[in-house]
This record gives sequence, structure tokens and C-alpha cells, in this order.
Amino acid sequence: MRGVLAAVAALLLALTGCGGGEPERSVVVTTNILGDVTRNVVGDQAEVTVLMGPGADPHSFAISAQQAARLERAGLVVHNGLGLEEGVQRHVDAARAAGVPSFAAAESVDPLPYATDGTPDPHFWTDPQRVRRLADLVADQVVEHVEGVDEAAVRRNAARYGAAVEELDAALTEQFGRIPPERRKLVTNHHVFGYLAQRYGFEVVGAVIPSGTTLASPSASDLESLAAAVRAAGVPAIFADSSQPDRLARVLADRAGVHVAVVPLFSESLTREGEGAATYLEMMRANADAIARGLGT
Repeated sequence: MRGVLAAVAALLLALTGCGGGEPERSVVVTTNILGDVTRNVVGDQAEVTVLMGPGADPHSFAISAQQAARLERAGLVVHNGLGLEEGVQRHVDAARAAGVPSFAAAESVDPLPYATDGTPDPHFWTDPQRVRRLADLVADQVVEHVEGVDEAAVRRNAARYGAAVEELDAALTEQFGRIPPERRKLVTNHHVFGYLAQRYGFEVVGAVIPSGTTLASPSASDLESLAAAVRAAGVPAIFADSSQPDRLARVLADRAGVHVAVVPLFSESLTREGEGAATYLEMMRANADAIARGLGT
């Protein structure tokens, strides 16, 4: 009997150890853009798990039961917030309710309102200065909530990455500065470049989908109104997300009654290595080049 009890106790102890799952020094991040920033800040100080795969749409991507369990066992959850991860938010809320520390990035970097309805715009990363600020905020969260990290190392990582983002911002300021002000006009798939427009002096003429989410659909009157605005503004290009079909943008180009190119951008998701936007810095440089070419500079 004593032997049986000992075996049962050993089994229970083993099961308890397995149930602990995620190590305390873990950070789970929802989107791959935030994941890239977080990995640069964390470095080798903790495990970083990114839920959203390359090329996915943050508005519609969903996670598995295993990923949901990771969220609830994490040392820290970093998510975008402001309604961006529409298919994941309930899991983030469940993790928070279970006592997991969570950090909503967009809510912490002075979000702008949408021009359409005044609600907060979650697409803050198109402004590098906000990403620069985010690096320090993520460092604060990691130091506070993830046990065993070297604070000095995390702060150094954040400073190093912040300097690279500052260089990016300077390069984009120079590149966009060469575009004549009267040509700095954007028409996009949906409302995603409000922060870039404010930072670099662009006018957002409108969006094919008059919403901040790709899950919405434009009406015929929406398309006609935007086509009229495109004709009046004389824009030479419509910018469509590379991960989304550009059918609607092409329909708008046809309705505008003028030749309008449809130019792909990487707006809401990173790509796999070698596909043009594997990191945040690479994505922003690729977009700047595409915008400059599309507007004829």
C-alpha cells in the first residue's frame, strides 16, 4: 500500500509540474508587428511567443485552443487593443481576468481619432515616433512583470532599437519631404494610415472601405462618393494592403474615370523572410518607397 501511495504521489507531482506550462519568463504577443518590436526589446531575457502568423489580417485572425492556453499562462501579454484583434480580444480578456498582466499598446501612445467617426484609431505603428515610445513602454512592462530579467539589458535593448527607429523616422521625413505637398494625398483600402498622414503631412482623401476594419464592406454610394473625391483630388494611385484582395480598389479605380494605379503596401502584417516586410523597419521602408513611387516622385 505504501508503494502504491508513493507512486500516486509521484504521478500527481509530475502532473502538477506539467500543468505549470508556460515559464514565468514568458511574453505572449498578439500581432506580428508588436511581436517584432517586443522581441527587439526583450532580446534573450525571456521567451517571446507571437500568436499572429506572417501575412495574416489582425482583424480576422483567430487562435487555437493551445494558443489561448498560452495566453492564460504567460508572464505578460502584449496586445494592440482599440479593437484591432477582433478575433482574439475575448482570449486577452480571459487572460486578464485570470490575473495575467496585460499591456494594450495602442492605448498607451496617445491614439488619434478616426476622421470618419471620432473613435480611437488602433493603427499607431505607421508613425515611427509612437513606435519609438512603445519600445520604452514595453521595456517598462517586461521589467515590472517578467521575473528574472536583467533590467539593464532590457533597457539597453530598448535604447538600441529606439535609435534604429529614430533613423527610420529621419529617413522617411527626408523621403516624403521630396514629395510636393499638393501630391501628398492618400487613398487606401481602409483607414490605416492616419498616423503616417499626421506625422509626414499627408492628406487622407478617403478609403475604399470607409472603416478601420477590413471586415466592413463599402456600399455603392460609398464607392461613388470616394470616386468623386479621387477625381477632384487627382490622385495617381490607390494603395491596397498586400495581404488583402485589391478587387475593391480596382473597382474604385474604374469608377473614378481616370487612370489610377493600385499599389500594394504592407499595412497591418509582417511577411515571411524574403517577402519584403519581415520586420517593422523593413515594412516601413518598403511602404515609403511604394508611396513615393505611386505618387510620382
